[in-house]
Amino acid sequence: MGARIGVGLLGLGTVGGGVAEILLNPEERHPLVADLDLIRVAVRNVNRPRTVELSDAVLTTDPSEVVNDPNVDVVVEVIGGIEPARSLILQAIANGKSVVTANKAVIARHGPEIASAAKAAGVYVLIEAAVGGGIPIIEPLKQSLGGNRINRVSGIINGTTNYILTRMANEGAAYADVLAEAQRLGYAEADPAADVDGLDAADKISILSALAFGGTVDRDALPTTGISALQGRDVEYARQLGYGVKLLAVAERLAGQGDPLPLSLRVQPTLVPSDHPLAGVNGVNNAILVEGDPIGRVMFYGPGAGAGPTASAVVADILNIAGIRQASGDQGPVDPLLAAGSWRPCVLADSGDIRQRHYVRFNTEDAPGVIGKVGGRFGDAGVSIQSIVQFNASEAGAEIVVITHEVSQRKVIAALDAITSLDEVSGLAAHLGCL
Repeated sequence: MGARIGVGLLGLGTVGGGVAEILLNPEERHPLVADLDLIRVAVRNVNRPRTVELSDAVLTTDPSEVVNDPNVDVVVEVIGGIEPARSLILQAIANGKSVVTANKAVIARHGPEIASAAKAAGVYVLIEAAVGGGIPIIEPLKQSLGGNRINRVSGIINGTTNYILTRMANEGAAYADVLAEAQRLGYAEADPAADVDGLDAADKISILSALAFGGTVDRDALPTTGISALQGRDVEYARQLGYGVKLLAVAERLAGQGDPLPLSLRVQPTLVPSDHPLAGVNGVNNAILVEGDPIGRVMFYGPGAGAGPTASAVVADILNIAGIRQASGDQGPVDPLLAAGSWRPCVLADSGDIRQRHYVRFNTEDAPGVIGKVGGRFGDAGVSIQSIVQFNASEAGAEIVVITHEVSQRKVIAALDAITSLDEVSGLAAHLGCL
């Protein structure tokens, strides 16, 4: 038995309950779990039925009692949202307590402020549970892969949207129907906007980008497109062309160094070739692909949400802090890769400079020469086409699907403007990314 370590818990919902369950049942777990004492837990309603039994002396409706309790060494924040989470984290740090959080929203927007406070106080703020649920990705980026020149981090980092897209692809189900089923099963919230509009994934990729490239960018400027407008026919056309559709979050460095370092970050529905490592990631699972030099490609795969996986990551961070305290007798130095002073200046590149492949679908007349005119306008704009296919031709019209080679966003937008001005084209029906 080592020195006892007091844990304070902010929130006892799905994740918080999972954390409490682990701490209260240390048998057959890592020996350090037995040294963790759950001291105080902040909840909204002390009388609400719960799956874990806690004494009235442990529960409080005032979260400040947790962050100010002198017997609490580590504060675990799992209430989510920006406030009061940010203020409580900062107060805990000011009190000399390390913090473990699963809150991607607050870290994505206030990470530098929190890191600076942690550095000044000489405490840890660990965030493994904020991205990827139970997938260990934060610590590998900070430590195991720290000697690499990371070029790109991409992945499927929202289980709700991946579940919906998997059902749409495998069953031909309509988006609205699958979303309703996901809500019934608890995979999607009653208000699913954070998931289906890509906001959750944008928070997570901004955190991964900061760790991979050593600097933050403006989270609110990150180009983000969700799946709420995605049509089932595009999922089906993609399948016929040898692709699956995934909501991908991407962070990559652009060519050259630059000061500040130019980065491309984006979240968008994207066609993934059937032989790509991310193509087989289905259901509520997540996967994160890291590409760097000299490591090459490394993929982290596993359950991305839920009480079990996320609680597992939270407790792993607590144990990390506990191990350091017991080995050194104190908190040790602040984590250098979360310290604001160690970050380089980074900036989001102009969206027009971002290069990738594109999938576009047009509604057109079914008339001779239309495909030629569409292809010609792409060529005039300097866009090279990989494939152009006509679907569903009839007297009512046709659909033309184009997949481009890698090209700048600026050239694609110019081509689309020229094509949609053609008399034979009634509109741009879909525009997705493509790997």
